Amino acid sequence: MKYLMFVCTDSEPDADRADWPDIEAWVAENDARGRRLTGDALAETTAATTVRVRNGELLLSDGPFAETKEVIVGFDLLECADLDEAIEVARAHPMARAGRLELRPIVALDG
Repeated sequence: MKYLMFVCTDSEPDADRADWPDIEAWVAENDARGRRLTGDALAETTAATTVRVRNGELLLSDGPFAETKEVIVGFDLLECADLDEAIEVARAHPMARAGRLELRPIVALDG
């Protein structure tokens, strides 16, 4: 099963900094085990463009559309046996402590 893991900031990170995992070690381990298919950081929100079409008119706005303090700063595409395994992968990611991770199953468009 494939999962898209959004890597997000959080206004309330974990205050306990003991034993925070290293991102390079997390990437290396999950790449080696075939659980991380790809991933990367995203440009700053100031580089974002929101695209909408309303009544046939193209509407563009700078930055993320939602007014929020938490933003998506990266992503990883995971391949895991099930949600439990995806949760274990996410649990070991540094942003599980510094931010938040959102797991979403990928649903094939053909069913």
